[in-house]
Amino acid sequence: MFTGFFYFMKIELKITEEHKGMRIDDLIAKSFDLISRSHAAASVKNGELRIFKRKIKPGYKVKAGEIIAGSVVLKKDIDVLPQPIDLDVVFEDKYIIVLNKPPGLVIHPGAGNNSGTLVNALLNHCPEIKNIGDDLSRAGIIHRLDKDTSGIIAVAKTEYALQFLKKEFKYRRVKKRYLALLKGVIKDDTGAITLPVGRHPKKRTMMAVKGENLRHAETLWSVKQRFENATLVEVFLKTGRKHQIRVHFYASGYPLMGERVYQFRRVRKKKASIPRQMLHSASLGFSHPFSGKWVSFSASIPEDFKSVMGTLN
Repeated sequence: MFTGFFYFMKIELKITEEHKGMRIDDLIAKSFDLISRSHAAASVKNGELRIFKRKIKPGYKVKAGEIIAGSVVLKKDIDVLPQPIDLDVVFEDKYIIVLNKPPGLVIHPGAGNNSGTLVNALLNHCPEIKNIGDDLSRAGIIHRLDKDTSGIIAVAKTEYALQFLKKEFKYRRVKKRYLALLKGVIKDDTGAITLPVGRHPKKRTMMAVKGENLRHAETLWSVKQRFENATLVEVFLKTGRKHQIRVHFYASGYPLMGERVYQFRRVRKKKASIPRQMLHSASLGFSHPFSGKWVSFSASIPEDFKSVMGTLN
């Protein structure tokens, strides 16, 4: 199966006398072989490319001395093949397959991960999903879990199931419950975090609660157990932004234990004593795409999560 993944291309271009007066989209296209004029125009319009951090229009005519800087999203072709990777199947019928994903398994091929992913395993387990969806590298994928997040994930086996469940997620009719082990002790028993989440203004692979293109995000939580220097919480997502749980608790002063990205600066460079962020997709409930009946699936806490909890007082 031949498809592709998206990656960021960093750009920094100083305008010379030779180029002054050119449209910015034309200049970008002529300066970089991988970027078409329409692609450049879209990147300028979306604010991915700016002049002196100032957002401008695709028809803007550049001036000598100005600097164009930012990142452009590009697609690179890769070959996605079936692979015999063990799957922990919780439920399967003609329409969906529900899995208990282990930590460390990447959901779909991408930069540096064109094999050994959940999609590679699914193509081997149920080859019919190869035609499900527009992007073959994400065949059947309805929603995602981060590489180091464990637990329940649902995959569509038909195009109808994919579109049906995507709408259920979009309109927030899916019940998502997580367990997260946080650094620090939370005094309140329940709470809600309603900070908006968007792309980090400087680090393009990260998300943040400050910056541009922020979107509403809501995380509900309740305390399950308190330890001397940690708290186990049950988390319900009202929205499904990328890295939402990790970003929200970090911004609230309680980063996940084992977290290396959304973590206090003084901790980031220290040797990790916990191999991954302690986040587990404990259950997922939704209307079945064929019967319409409510179904719910759950997965118990994995051994590495239990092991970390066992070290806490």
